[in-house]
Amino acid sequence: MKRVLLTGMSGTGKSTVITELATRGYKAVDTDYDGWSELVDLRENSGHHASGLGGHQDWLWREDRIARLLSTEDADVLFISGGATNQVKFYGRFDHIVLLTAPISVMTERLATRTNNPYGKKPDELARVLALKETVEPLLRRVANLEIDTSVPVDEVVEKILRVVLRA
Repeated sequence: MKRVLLTGMSGTGKSTVITELATRGYKAVDTDYDGWSELVDLRENSGHHASGLGGHQDWLWREDRIARLLSTEDADVLFISGGATNQVKFYGRFDHIVLLTAPISVMTERLATRTNNPYGKKPDELARVLALKETVEPLLRRVANLEIDTSVPVDEVVEKILRVVLRA
């Protein structure tokens, strides 16, 4: 089974891409929903540094659930989307890490108009997202096998991902 991580900053289209992959029949998990991540008080969880929420809280992957998911062999390809500071612990278990990126203007518009997730609509949240684009995105770029600008239609993004992932 091939395992593929789709990662990137808020507003780059991770949820849209993972939904399209699921629509096409692929096993696809968005870690922002269904209990795959949890809000953690970092003062009680040493070893993690805040990234997205500021202060002493951050959304982290539920490592036990993610480990089980990655161990399950029930599909030819598994796509997982998300961005959490502890995802680095699982990089070695992915066959492909895909960084989804977008220009700041596109990200800002998407965050302002999206309806599936309220994060990024408040000025302080938007400022955090843009700061993370400058600090975290370069780190993700270093580990990614593929980087895709998601300012093109979602079908084009998914086709680019599938061309790389489904290659022999």
